[in-house]
Amino acid sequence: MSQFLTNIPVSVITGFLGSGKTTLLSALLKQEFMTNTAVIINEFGEVGIDHNLVETTDENIVELQNGCICCTIQEDLKSTLLDLMKKLERKTIPYFDRVIIETTGLADPVPIIHTLMTSLDLHRIYAIDGIITLVDAVNAENTYNNHKEAIKQTALADKIILSKTDLSESSNTNSIKNRIKKINPKANIIESNKKNLPLTELIGLNDYDPLNNSWDSRKWLAIEKYNETNNKNTHHNHEHEHHDINRHGDNIESFSLVTNKQISMTTFNFFVELLSSQMGAKLLRLKGIINIKGKDGPAIIHGVQHIFHPVKWLKEWPDKDKSTRMVFITRDVKKSIIEDFFKIIGEN
Repeated sequence: MSQFLTNIPVSVITGFLGSGKTTLLSALLKQEFMTNTAVIINEFGEVGIDHNLVETTDENIVELQNGCICCTIQEDLKSTLLDLMKKLERKTIPYFDRVIIETTGLADPVPIIHTLMTSLDLHRIYAIDGIITLVDAVNAENTYNNHKEAIKQTALADKIILSKTDLSESSNTNSIKNRIKKINPKANIIESNKKNLPLTELIGLNDYDPLNNSWDSRKWLAIEKYNETNNKNTHHNHEHEHHDINRHGDNIESFSLVTNKQISMTTFNFFVELLSSQMGAKLLRLKGIINIKGKDGPAIIHGVQHIFHPVKWLKEWPDKDKSTRMVFITRDVKKSIIEDFFKIIGEN
């Protein structure tokens, strides 16, 4: 693999059928700042790329006039990403330094995230920049009620574009925004329509790259947003804080847990194994910054369902707050169950 290209940012664009992914992707590909981008999609025919942008085609690689390339997923995402790098090294495709993955509307985004989180070969080259989810303001209520995939797409998002707001009544738009906030308090919601696409806000999210100097752990955890969503249910005791941001008929719970006690590495590993084995697919997302005994800097943990990204260590704490902080998004799991698990590490 290349000795020169590392930490190539990968953005994932997801959203249910008709939410506007095609419109967004086509608009992005026309922007000058998107030059040198590789776009990976499930089926080329699903994306309405302007034919004027297409310059040449070669097998499953489509070269665009603005310097981008577009390819379809071949065997799987890992092989496609590694194949792109091999072709880049052989100079059979144009240079790229950014990747966008566009999922189909019915796709569960978890397998994509798992691939990016667990492959050591991919870690040497690529880094997750962020998950962007489009939500159709007109049809979101019915979509959420009938399709679990749409709820997952929202729960895993770092940024949410609420599309077609020009076609939706303001009361309906506000209702959908409230529902989104209960599913995923952390994600920024951008109201948009075809004439107002905040394209520059969708790249450079740097959501999970702890070793990057610009990475902001407080912004990543966004515990304040979890608190704001349901201040009335905030409860304090001497050792723990937890904030219940409860449900909207989606069986989704979002909350944060905090302790000021240092945690042994053995206890921490046991806690992670316990979550992975007992929660599985019901643990939609976990983010945390952990104070481990004997370590100068904290451990950073990031999990999606039963898969956890390899723990990363910061050389020092990013601020004066050295408490262990974790945020959870769960489905069909009461906060109290996770809190019981959490007591294990708080008491050891």
